[in-house]
Amino acid sequence: MKLIHLIPIYLLALPAFAQEAPSTGEETMLSLILKGGYVMIPLGAASFLALAITFERTFGLRKKKLIPPEFLPTLKNTVDSDEQSLDGAVRYCESLKTPVANIFRSGLVNLERGLDAAEKAIEDAGAREMYKLKRSLRGLSVIASVAPLLGLLGTVYGMISAFQAASTAGMGKADTLANGIYEALVTTATGLTIAVPVLLIYQMFLSKVDGIVDDIDEMGIDFLQHLAKRNSAVPVATLEGNLT
Repeated sequence: MKLIHLIPIYLLALPAFAQEAPSTGEETMLSLILKGGYVMIPLGAASFLALAITFERTFGLRKKKLIPPEFLPTLKNTVDSDEQSLDGAVRYCESLKTPVANIFRSGLVNLERGLDAAEKAIEDAGAREMYKLKRSLRGLSVIASVAPLLGLLGTVYGMISAFQAASTAGMGKADTLANGIYEALVTTATGLTIAVPVLLIYQMFLSKVDGIVDDIDEMGIDFLQHLAKRNSAVPVATLEGNLT
């Protein structure tokens, strides 16, 4: 059995461990987490999921992977090597399977309708690829939004239990109420502890995607100007941020 398959079993067992754990008079971080109750299960799952997405996107959003350094020079050489057809350049883009290749392929297949049509195709393809890149970060956004709410929900449940325990114990048992309240706040603290770094990571990835889009935009301008010169036409105007 793989380790990842044991995670749900471990999370489900947390409340039971909390009840069986002996009190030593000094609370540790682990003992407080164990006393968080069943709400700690989705919070724990959210933290594992956020970590997995972070590692995957760290490698998936590498600039060299999305925009190979040799792509544009090779594409220009391929276009120039065959003055009669762009089939070689189209096949080259199809072979790469990267966002930048998909964008430029759209421009090439529409070039026969003119540079304006190719420019419009690059704009549309760029918008689609940008949406795909940002959509891959949606999981981090959801976790950053939901984790504090789950923490607050756990605190509400904990407060209800604490007041029930205090009313059962009777008057003069403020220590019972205080103990229940601080244990109930563990879930809120956990939710915020998860949400804050996840939100920062999400914004960092968004900034990285925007930088990649800007680079592709500049490459699109360069390539369209190259095509205009190849066709002995007037160089195309700046795309005016059409990929942003």
